[in-house]
Amino acid sequence: MTKKIEKSDEEWRALLTPEQYRIARQKGTERPFSGAYEQVWSPGTYHCVACDQKLFESGAKFDAGCGWPSFSQALSEEVVEQTADNSLGMRRTEVTCAACGAHLGHVFDDGPQPTGLRYCINSVSLKLKPEKI
Repeated sequence: MTKKIEKSDEEWRALLTPEQYRIARQKGTERPFSGAYEQVWSPGTYHCVACDQKLFESGAKFDAGCGWPSFSQALSEEVVEQTADNSLGMRRTEVTCAACGAHLGHVFDDGPQPTGLRYCINSVSLKLKPEKI
């Protein structure tokens, strides 16, 4: 089980940039094709921008053509939480960091095999830690 990280709203605002706060804490979305990691293919591990929890491996990243970094699976089922999101007149599944609750994006069932999943994640919610060679 993932250890929960709790901070006050003021602590999150001090820790994150305004854009990171808007997306990670207020469930915002970056514009498609605008994120720093949308077309990055470097080997490494993607971490939560808010709490540094490991979330996705670069080997699970694929080009879904949707405008956001997409992954076929999370590092493990314990690092992300999924909840129903029926906002904006759509039925989606929101993905949040299991440790701090940061909004990451959404998961869809139109990804590649073997998982069939597409974790569509905001670049702003992530930080890539390159693989050490």
